[in-house]
Amino acid sequence: MILRIFAIAAAAALSACATTPKPEVDVPEWRLVIHGGAGVITRDGMTPETEAAYTSALQTALEAGADVLRNGGNALDAVEAAVIPMENDPLFNAGYGAVFTAAGVHELDASIMDGRDRNAGAVTGVTRVKNPIKAARAVMDKSEHVMFAGEGADRFAESQQLEIVDNSYFDTDRRRQSLERVLEEQVRQAADRHGTVGAVAIDSEGNLAAATTTGGMTAKAMGRVGDSPLIGAATYAENGVCAVSATGHGEYFIRVGVAKTICDRVKLAGESIDEAARVALGEVAALGGDGGVIVIDGGGHYAFEFNSEGMYRGMIDATGSQIAIYGDE
Repeated sequence: MILRIFAIAAAAALSACATTPKPEVDVPEWRLVIHGGAGVITRDGMTPETEAAYTSALQTALEAGADVLRNGGNALDAVEAAVIPMENDPLFNAGYGAVFTAAGVHELDASIMDGRDRNAGAVTGVTRVKNPIKAARAVMDKSEHVMFAGEGADRFAESQQLEIVDNSYFDTDRRRQSLERVLEEQVRQAADRHGTVGAVAIDSEGNLAAATTTGGMTAKAMGRVGDSPLIGAATYAENGVCAVSATGHGEYFIRVGVAKTICDRVKLAGESIDEAARVALGEVAALGGDGGVIVIDGGGHYAFEFNSEGMYRGMIDATGSQIAIYGDE
């Protein structure tokens, strides 16, 4: 009799499991995540006016990308749209307001990747393209290659009717003063090594994309290439796995292959994006570098991970947006 009761109870439990619906996973209609650089970013070092300016600029970038996604556009167009306002804003080290090289000029880098087919485009060392991310996109869409460098990249962008400017367009007094200080003191502060903007997104079809763009490192040697234009270092996207954009001390991110490392750990080891990002940044820290990443996975879950004191960052989806700057937010 007791065995019969247990059997009936077990059958009822199995029936309940079979008929009770599983809780739904929070899958967003679409989602966009951005960063404006990581580094020594503290409340003590930020005036209310400057904080408000960064917050407004991040919101502008979020809205630019979200406008694409709200209207059924794809993730690739959204990440490009999101970083363009940051390339045009001197608060960030990308495009207008980019840092100077040791020679007193600007050399800019950018990359973009489409998670649908892992197609990618990048430019490094461009000096005359107003929006380097547009040049990276053109390399992906209009050439058989993945990367162009230096004058070849500038000429290719010009051949694609992208807006060309004089190198002095990127000048700002703030960046000139930073260059003069570094050249005089022969020491870079943490802020002189950092400054990258990026975006990752998932669209309504589940497609992923990533974009990263930067002016590089203050007083860098002419011809130096950081991680931002390198697919697998700062930028990576693969549908169903993850999309990553990184910011930090590029030499270390290159050596770890941060973006690809994160996606491979998700894909091959089954780790969450949070765990994979922490492991990759742990490797960067062990080598002596710092910085951060934004990541979004195939289900639309996202992560901000950084081992610096702060990172300009934001997220927007169909339910609303959020922006943060400091490490305790």
